Amino acid sequence: MIKIFRHIRQRLITANKPALPAVRYLLYAIGEILLVVIGILIALQINNANENRKSVIQETLYLNRLLSENKEDINTFKNSISDLLKGIETIEILSSILNSTEATDNELIVAANEYFGYGSIYPIFSSSTSTFDDLSSTGNLKDIKNTELRDQIVKHYAKHQQVSEWIRIGTEWALPIDAPFTYNNSVMRFEPVSSFLFGEQSIKEQVNHLRTQKLEYINNAAVHFWINKDAIDKLETLIADTSEIINLIEKELER
Repeated sequence: MIKIFRHIRQRLITANKPALPAVRYLLYAIGEILLVVIGILIALQINNANENRKSVIQETLYLNRLLSENKEDINTFKNSISDLLKGIETIEILSSILNSTEATDNELIVAANEYFGYGSIYPIFSSSTSTFDDLSSTGNLKDIKNTELRDQIVKHYAKHQQVSEWIRIGTEWALPIDAPFTYNNSVMRFEPVSSFLFGEQSIKEQVNHLRTQKLEYINNAAVHFWINKDAIDKLETLIADTSEIINLIEKELER
């Protein structure tokens, strides 16, 4: 391209034979400057095109990673809810049997074992944030050109932090209640792995203990019922928010 412009310039200068040498030199100098400017502009345009292409590739890569991780989060949250619902079920069964006058001794022992196996477990929040952490720490969040989508993504992961913090607060509230109860009532006697440490125990002894301390067991179950139910509510809200983010990312990738 530059050779073509130079050839045209030389033809114009040669055709202008009556012009003075100083004028010809001036025209020559101006022509060289124009050629340099044109060359720079063309180079910049090519460079900008390459940078834009790289930026589009980078954005697509990040969006696909975010899409994949959020889909994983949906499954993780649903599995967590399933575990928490199982825990709530064991809590309700234990409470029902403790309050029943017709439940058998074996039913009470089974219900207690199920409660300590599932109902007394604390909720744990887990999510995939590696791509968002990468975007935030490297400053590459700007690669997502759609500012509305970018803002929604930032707000979405802020909700992750909120849910994680809320579950942590619930756990810290329950621990001071749970720990003394576990120790004072020697509840590990109902755990198959550690029950042998307490020596031989008759079912009658265990049942008498459970019925005598009925209110303590129901109070403890109520604590776990509350934190499990609260965690489920938070996770269900986050699932809805995650589904919306997935929808927005898919629409952006289709453009």
